[in-house]
Amino acid sequence: MLIGYARTSTTDQQAGFEAQLVELEAYGCERMYHEQVSAVASRQELERAIDMLRECDKLVVTKLDRLARNVMHMGELLEQIEAKGAGLVILSLGSETVDTSTATGKLILNMMVSVAQFEREMKKERQVEGIKRAQAEGKYKGRVPTAMKQADKVKASVDAGVSRVQVQEQLGISKASYYRCLKAN
Repeated sequence: MLIGYARTSTTDQQAGFEAQLVELEAYGCERMYHEQVSAVASRQELERAIDMLRECDKLVVTKLDRLARNVMHMGELLEQIEAKGAGLVILSLGSETVDTSTATGKLILNMMVSVAQFEREMKKERQVEGIKRAQAEGKYKGRVPTAMKQADKVKASVDAGVSRVQVQEQLGISKASYYRCLKAN
């Protein structure tokens, strides 16, 4: 049996979500599990899909990033899938469809997962370097704390005799932010 799994990070990605479902259906998936949650959140539908797998079944996803966060997570998922005697099919890994029920498919998947993780880590390193360089040049100071933009309003409200709780509710700030705003004035 072919079991499809589709995921997007947010409900705003409806077009991509629907495209995944269409692609999985076109491939012949008999059962579909889908959710719209972050890759780092608990993914109950993925767990249900893996639980549903039986020997010779295949879990089908459209892209690698819809399934795993990193090499270690991919390894864990593959272990779970293989322990059930099932396989994994990734429909668009580059220009190929990869089926982990073959030795070549496993090799290609492992290489692609490693490359994807390497790219994410390199991007993170470049971002950190860019921030450090901008800070050294005085161009990057981080974002202005949101509540501090309202420090004048907090001060004016306090001067007008409004209680702390009322100020917090009116401005939508926390107790700690309230006191930081007072301290800043």
